[in-house]
Amino acid sequence: MVFDPRQTVFVILSFEGPDQYSQVGGLGVRVKGLSRTLAQLGYQTYLYFCGDPDLPGEETHESGRLVYRRWCQWISARHRGGVYDGEEEKIRDWNASLPPSLIDNVIAPAAAAGQNVVVLAEEWHTSWSMNLISDSLYYRGLRDRVVILWNANNIYGFHRINWSALALAATITTVSRYMKFKVWERGHNPIVIPNGIPRASIHDADPEAVADLKAAASADHFCFKIGRFDPDKRWLMAVSAAGYLKRHGKRVRLVMRGGRESHGGEVLVHAQHQGLEVIDMKAPAESSGLCEVLRENPTAEVVNLTSFVSDPLLGVIYPACDAVLANSGHEPFGLVGLEVMAAGGLAVTGATGEDYADAYRNALVVETDDAIELVTELNLIRERPRLAAAIRRRGRVTARAYTWEKVIDQLLLRLEFAAAQQAVRLTAPPEGSKFARRRAPKAEPPLG
Repeated sequence: MVFDPRQTVFVILSFEGPDQYSQVGGLGVRVKGLSRTLAQLGYQTYLYFCGDPDLPGEETHESGRLVYRRWCQWISARHRGGVYDGEEEKIRDWNASLPPSLIDNVIAPAAAAGQNVVVLAEEWHTSWSMNLISDSLYYRGLRDRVVILWNANNIYGFHRINWSALALAATITTVSRYMKFKVWERGHNPIVIPNGIPRASIHDADPEAVADLKAAASADHFCFKIGRFDPDKRWLMAVSAAGYLKRHGKRVRLVMRGGRESHGGEVLVHAQHQGLEVIDMKAPAESSGLCEVLRENPTAEVVNLTSFVSDPLLGVIYPACDAVLANSGHEPFGLVGLEVMAAGGLAVTGATGEDYADAYRNALVVETDDAIELVTELNLIRERPRLAAAIRRRGRVTARAYTWEKVIDQLLLRLEFAAAQQAVRLTAPPEGSKFARRRAPKAEPPLG
């Protein structure tokens, strides 16, 4: 089966999405990059997500080939804290309203036009809707025109998923070998399709901006860390390493951006107990603003950015730092590490889902949560600049292998198996066919 752009429509279902309101971790970045690249490759693509309540309910991009449909906005208007504020209410609304709307407005018209539809759903929030969509398609004689994939990006909510029902409705996928075994523990063997990065993210930043930021930091060890304030991200390890280096006479600058999670308070208190001076500030729009902050606060070892950090600013920070600390203990994939490699930075990753990371070749890989291991690695790249430069070069090569275009090539090949598994056909089913009569098991409703 060939999934030609003229004959195939893609639908992506995800709570997170491209809006700032909708981005918490890597999932929002993932679906933004995946949907845009599919559209750029010529596929009509629809992205359904819980979007900003103040933006249009529908929005088109890429010459109309990409359609954003923001769901649950009437709930988001009462829950301004982000995509997971009012989470349970949004799940109930999503399950009740999205499946019939999707079938009526996208799947049925595509089938009538002789097209096939690929539904790619993300994370546990969408698991019930997979069964509801599949069930409705069987009733309407459309199930054999749709390939349904459900992707596990993390282990959040695994205990709430009806795995047997989900496996009947969709082909289960995940993002790394580590996550494959996490799903396997639930009795199912998923297909691994990695995350990707936009091709445009592989570029060299303005060398003057990079040099200015390095000079403004004026440090023996200039590091950056970004991610949720979650213990799994090993924030305490990073801060402890910075404190150790300071106590041993090294000048340290750690710029960091966490989230709204309560663990952030523990991290900042720990930094103070380590003897580190901490300042809080909103992220500047440009690298020159960050340079100004660093120069005006020469004694601050920790700069805690309290607002969204733009992609252009990250594109300067990544190569300017000696290392970007993506040192998670539990990391399903580790998208930040790839983004750092793409920008010419040096990534320090954990050792779980980062299939792309090869220690001392394209990254530094920490195996434990011992801060001394991280200190050792940071000292290593300071003492061996040629090794650090080689790691950065090889990281860029690795990033090129994970562009969304190449990941989508893998996805299209995997769809061959998923289509065969689900008995999807290129032509509409004949009147009264077994596919028109077959009924899927009903999904259990969400808890609450």
